[in-house]
Amino acid sequence: MPLLEVESVSKAFGSLKALDKVSFKVEPGEIFGIAGPNGSGKSTLFNVITGIPFGPDSGRIVFDGAEIQRKAGHEIAWLGLARTFQRETSFDKLTVFENVLISGAYGKPGRSPEEARAGALEALDIVGLPRSSHGRLAEELSVFDRKCLMLATAAAMQPKMLLLDEPASGLTKPEIETSIGLIRKIADLGVTIVLIEHVLTFLMSLSQHLLVLNQGQVLTIGNPKDVIADERVIEAYLGTRKAAV
Repeated sequence: MPLLEVESVSKAFGSLKALDKVSFKVEPGEIFGIAGPNGSGKSTLFNVITGIPFGPDSGRIVFDGAEIQRKAGHEIAWLGLARTFQRETSFDKLTVFENVLISGAYGKPGRSPEEARAGALEALDIVGLPRSSHGRLAEELSVFDRKCLMLATAAAMQPKMLLLDEPASGLTKPEIETSIGLIRKIADLGVTIVLIEHVLTFLMSLSQHLLVLNQGQVLTIGNPKDVIADERVIEAYLGTRKAAV
């Protein structure tokens, strides 16, 4: 059974159709990539799946056998579905460790304080933030370390599925290579990954399946090598004339 099923999901803002009958499935344990030009609906798709900050207008979303399209964001998170955002989000005036501890304590109900602390330390170790950084304020971190912190806050929830929104944006080439390794490391722990990214080499390195959105609709989905060779995808990114060339 797929871990995530999205069926004919739509979302509109006035007359603008941000998502138009989007459907796809994600199998347990896979890394599933999502690409598309700017404004194609990628982040909106993550928003409606997670209920943060809104759900879909219509359609059906099933996660781990339960319908979630009408659930609140925290209820969806408690089922084991976590996400990160395009911009580095943190409590800037709290320490690195405090940020991750809050996520572990409130993102997974039923934990004791000791379990939450142990989970926070484990999550920080997974993303490679050293113990020497745990007492630093989040606002003092570099862009790359802030992205690692955001990844650690999600990992501290011990999710079944993790949605990553453009984790490579703003990073240098060596940092991108490190990020690829971190995502593989999390996937190897049994977490299913759904990944939005503009850097196609990043998606190609990680994804077993690749979906391309264009103007709120699914343009194509399949093997990443076949998808990026699709003339419709090239046209969506480069325009008709450059695609012909």
